[in-house]
Amino acid sequence: MDQQPLNMDHHWLPFTNNKLFHAEPQLFAKASGVRYWTPEGREILDGASGLFCCAAGHGRREIAEAVHAQLLELDYSPHFQRAAPISFELAERLSGILPKGLDRVFFGSSGSEAVDTAMKICLAYHRAKGEAQRTRFVSRAWGYHGVNLGGTSLAGMVGNRREFSSVTCDVVHMRHTWSDEQRFTRGQPDDGAWLADDLEELCKTYGGETIAAVFVEPIAGSIGTIVPPKGYLQRLRAIADKHGILLVFDEVITGFGRTGAAFASQEFGVTPDVLTMAKALTNGAIPMSAVAVKTEIQQAVIDSIKADRPELMHGYTYSAHPVACAAALASLNIYRDDGLFARGQAMSDAFLDAVFSLRNLAQVHDLRGYGMISGIQLTPGKTPGEKGSLVQRLLFKEGLHVKATGDALIFAPALVTTEDEIGAMTDILRKVLGRGELMAA
Repeated sequence: MDQQPLNMDHHWLPFTNNKLFHAEPQLFAKASGVRYWTPEGREILDGASGLFCCAAGHGRREIAEAVHAQLLELDYSPHFQRAAPISFELAERLSGILPKGLDRVFFGSSGSEAVDTAMKICLAYHRAKGEAQRTRFVSRAWGYHGVNLGGTSLAGMVGNRREFSSVTCDVVHMRHTWSDEQRFTRGQPDDGAWLADDLEELCKTYGGETIAAVFVEPIAGSIGTIVPPKGYLQRLRAIADKHGILLVFDEVITGFGRTGAAFASQEFGVTPDVLTMAKALTNGAIPMSAVAVKTEIQQAVIDSIKADRPELMHGYTYSAHPVACAAALASLNIYRDDGLFARGQAMSDAFLDAVFSLRNLAQVHDLRGYGMISGIQLTPGKTPGEKGSLVQRLLFKEGLHVKATGDALIFAPALVTTEDEIGAMTDILRKVLGRGELMAA
């Protein structure tokens, strides 16, 4: 039976050139393991874990069965003045793998919601401590923190905030940590910890007592995997402590084994005050996010309110959705039972060997990587981002899915990927990135 033509008129795709997509659609119809299939049955290797969500691979029956059972038992429960027992179970499980001291958890549905939630919690904490003047936030150039109002304000990627600058919050930016001298650095660059002193300079300019929090991704993922210089995060921690500023790590991408530890903060030995997570929390199966905070932050907010009212005037219809909780618990079981965090750490050398074997190809300007995430910076084209878009489409045609941001490719396969599958993905990258004729693009 012939497949009916797909009417694409009514769906406005996010972060997509919709005109180009309608002219040349790229569709996924099925997924299993580390593979997608198009509606026509063509196999596409998943080199980006979906969007860095599916750390345990696609189609995990354990998650599907947990979701099915939960739907039949309790499909939805409000979490305003009510709660479902499963949400407390999940919060307890998360506290067992989070950095020590981060054991109070607030749930949302996306990384963007988690970031805006974290901002509100920071403001509420300082107000509870009698420092309501702390309303300013610090972020970094090239940073990405989702697309809600707060995250857009924090964003250091100009394309994400240019059209919305009139509605952004009070945010000032530090420099990013990449330099041309770091090209083709594997792991953490040796030099650059001094860039954390930008936070000290902003304290001198605006007054440290006006700053609520500094938001950073331990590894800046969406811009193309910028790995922090050795000592940089430690220096940020020290400066934030000196001025009473909360340190927030956005681990929406780096959480759940991507760097070898459960969270990048543990891998790099720096504990933030607040940590956001999403994506691999449910292995991408059900939308869910969470914000973890130190015990004393929650306690200060709760203790500051004496009236019979919510201590934090914030939440979402789908906060701690019981079906999402079931998916998250099943995912945590897989990560534990299959030893996937340790597997990711063990696979890192082979993965980075494969990535850095691309060094001398015509289209490769820089390579960066840590754990099981890497960035492939393309040689500049005529228009910023045009080559990245073209290369991403060409890779799809050759059988590989990766994420492109501007002219950077983000190559981050699932933690279950085998060395042979990494080799097959790398072969496709080598075939496309070796095309000299793309230099004119």
